[in-house]
Amino acid sequence: MSATLVRRLRPEWIDYNGHLSEAYYVLLFGFATDALMDRVGLDAAYRERTGCSLYTVEAHVRYLQEVAADAEVEIRTRVVGPGPGGPAAKKARLCHEMRVGGELAATEELMALHVDRGRGRAVPFPEDVAAGLAALAEPAPDYAGRAVGG
Repeated sequence: MSATLVRRLRPEWIDYNGHLSEAYYVLLFGFATDALMDRVGLDAAYRERTGCSLYTVEAHVRYLQEVAADAEVEIRTRVVGPGPGGPAAKKARLCHEMRVGGELAATEELMALHVDRGRGRAVPFPEDVAAGLAALAEPAPDYAGRAVGG
């Protein structure tokens, strides 16, 4: 089961060609990651209480179609399965798909680590968070794992 985020574009996100500027695709995908974090228990209260958060350590964005200035985008987020993988899991692999009017406009695949900011290193997810991520796990989409140009 995936998570979905819907956003209307803001005028300041539009480039000189009248389309969504490339940096704002990543911003919107970041909002989708934040929404997933809230859903599985990695919300602001958790981050404040524990000093832990998700850090993106690798990302691959594909810009497939121009997104017009007046668009509303829908971003579907998948936790790529089989899930975090037990009590020692420290990483999550996510795939975001941005759609406009049902058409796929962009994707982002990312790897994130659960980091204890005070210790400066990755630490295992709490059991409830790992279970929440595992419950959302799906098979990887066909574009996942590709290299640039692949």
